[in-house]
Amino acid sequence: MFRAQDHDDPGGSGPAASAAALTLDQVIGAVPPAAGRLARLRQRLRSVDWSAIDWAPDLAEEIGSRRWLRGLATFAGLSAAALAFWPTFELQAAPAMRGDEPVRDEYRSQMIMPLALGGDSGRRMGATAMVRPAGTVTERQRVELTAVLGSGDSLARLLQRAGVAEADAARATELVAGQVPLGQIAPGTRVSLVLGERPAPGEARRLTSLDMRARMDLQVKIGRSGDGLAIATRAIAVDATPLRIRGVVGQSLYRSARAAGVPVEAIQQYLQALDGHISLEGDIQPGDAFDIVMTWKRAEGSEGQAGQVLYAGLDRGNKPVVELMRWGSGNEFFSADAITRPVVQTTSAGLLSPVNGRITSLFGMRRHPILGYARLHAGVDFGAGWGTPIRATADGVVAYAGRHGGHGNYVRLEHGGGLATGYAHMSSIAAWAGTRVRAGQVIGYVGSTGLSTGPHLHYEMYRNGRTINPLGASHATTTTLVQKVDPRQLAAFKAKMAQLKAIRPGGTSAVAMAPAGRAALR
Repeated sequence: MFRAQDHDDPGGSGPAASAAALTLDQVIGAVPPAAGRLARLRQRLRSVDWSAIDWAPDLAEEIGSRRWLRGLATFAGLSAAALAFWPTFELQAAPAMRGDEPVRDEYRSQMIMPLALGGDSGRRMGATAMVRPAGTVTERQRVELTAVLGSGDSLARLLQRAGVAEADAARATELVAGQVPLGQIAPGTRVSLVLGERPAPGEARRLTSLDMRARMDLQVKIGRSGDGLAIATRAIAVDATPLRIRGVVGQSLYRSARAAGVPVEAIQQYLQALDGHISLEGDIQPGDAFDIVMTWKRAEGSEGQAGQVLYAGLDRGNKPVVELMRWGSGNEFFSADAITRPVVQTTSAGLLSPVNGRITSLFGMRRHPILGYARLHAGVDFGAGWGTPIRATADGVVAYAGRHGGHGNYVRLEHGGGLATGYAHMSSIAAWAGTRVRAGQVIGYVGSTGLSTGPHLHYEMYRNGRTINPLGASHATTTTLVQKVDPRQLAAFKAKMAQLKAIRPGGTSAVAMAPAGRAALR
């Protein structure tokens, strides 16, 4: 209660004092309404337990509720505060040891900056008045270097990149083109160059000499003669005696042949030749001996160059399983039996193996190793090493070649009659859409692209657009390989085969090789 003092009654008694006595409710009632609401709001805020309120609830729960809206407001407020201070506001942890600007500069000079940022580290000193720019810098009068011709590159561009003057580069290219077509210069050819002085500061150097192996049998040298360039060539003797390689088959014929030193292209020709006469899956066993004779060129100072496979043999227990040799105008592989009588080859596109490997997964429902649920496995998987050649199972046209979702690198072949085959997970593709391929032709190499857990070939077969079991399909094709020839052809064939088999493995024959028989078959 408030009490008002009367000046006439210092003791505060009497009628005036009683009249001035007011209760608390009367005082609050006399306060303006706005002030009353503010007072009630303050009292209400004091009564709230702020520590019990969840200011950061999970916004994924109770969406639309008051609790969720409160969390959304908190998020919006914090985001707005962060954007308001951006980009100058930052929080830094207090350093363990405080230092001024010179100390920090000393630390920076000892840092190792990443190469992506220029690798700028160490102490740098600025130029002082003692440093003066050099007027001229003495250059070497001769510069010797070696350049390598890349794939898709040209000799003229190589010379200009090496610093040869444009006129000399054009003249040197013209001289080389007069001796050998520029397209026959193989990628990887090394070109030795000697450059002379510059005609003027800032200009390209003159070409003093050029030395290159333009071809296996041709050495080319270009030198300066007066104010121009002159060319000199030297013929190199080439030994074209065929090369014979024998070895024992291990778990993989392809890997065993590569380990024995057979080039990849020769192995492909060898497997393609065998595939037309025996089954690469069931007829080749570990311990068998492979026998390959190929054309081989060797010359002084040059690596050997492999060519066509001339003879393809497979022995088991010192007895030949198959002996094939190129013969005739078609340059096809024949055996001694096939050349004496008509031979008709019937193959099944469904059963022809597309790769030298073993079956690891069959057609049908299975639990997918990556996706984790059961679904139809619409093909057959062949386990094989990375880079193993993949061959077309029948003649056809490439309908698709490229990236194909979970199949990774994928090739689809149309064989006619509503039949098609697909080859997935390749590491690289060796066929192009729209081109025609033959049975046994390499169309790619084993890899693990797409949804794959390791290197293998996923092989599919389609009939009228629907996937079918490749192992149960029947798509027979019949091809007449050769017609009967006279006995003289047979004698020449056997003599040629005996000559090839007389070559020492890993070496050359003691007898000069005669030209291969090219007589037309009748």
